[in-house]
Amino acid sequence: MNIGSYGAYISAETMMGPNSVRILAELFDKYPVQFAPDDKILDLGCGTGLTSLVIAKETGARVFANDLWVSAEENGRRFAAWGVGEQVTPVHEDANDLHFEEKQFRALVSIDSYHYFAGREGFFQEKILPFMQDNGVVLIGIPGVKEEYAGRAEELLSDWLGDDAYMFKSPNRWKELIGGHERIELVETWEMDCFSKAWGDWLATDNPYALGDRQHFEAVIQPYTCFVGIYIKIKAL
Repeated sequence: MNIGSYGAYISAETMMGPNSVRILAELFDKYPVQFAPDDKILDLGCGTGLTSLVIAKETGARVFANDLWVSAEENGRRFAAWGVGEQVTPVHEDANDLHFEEKQFRALVSIDSYHYFAGREGFFQEKILPFMQDNGVVLIGIPGVKEEYAGRAEELLSDWLGDDAYMFKSPNRWKELIGGHERIELVETWEMDCFSKAWGDWLATDNPYALGDRQHFEAVIQPYTCFVGIYIKIKAL
């Protein structure tokens, strides 16, 4: 995937943290999947829709762009302006209460958002799996804590994240949280390679949240955290 193709869309206004396009690109490059135009992909926690745009362009599939913090109307206007309004459907729902059809999606992608709502055992089986087609795939990229600091996220990250520090978990812990099911064929988790570049893109902006992150990057973010990649393969029953 050529990240340079999307440079015009990546800005302080569309980014909501470390460059989501870099995180998405690593997932797509590591686990390439072929899609048909009538396949449906759920972008869960899409933010301003930047990842939804890239998913639509890279796959040619139908994309449902769901976010709780950004309205469907706002994202819909952006998708229309970007020329993908016919391909991407904006949705505004809570990830704990989604209203899609059973086995609607060939794939689910979630970038820098899954940790906000899915950090408990059973969530994937209860809230996500019913919407996934047989032979479907799930690709997730989220911030986490490095393996050697597993169980110490709240202690190490509290000055930066406050009460949200508990959301950062190690790759192995996320594999445990995803868990097993008769429909799950494979779960893989790893520490992603795009950490430095994705963070560098974000910290170079004048976004006020990026300015705050700069103060903690060298002392906390860089030494203790990572991006956790998660790949889940649904069985072809």
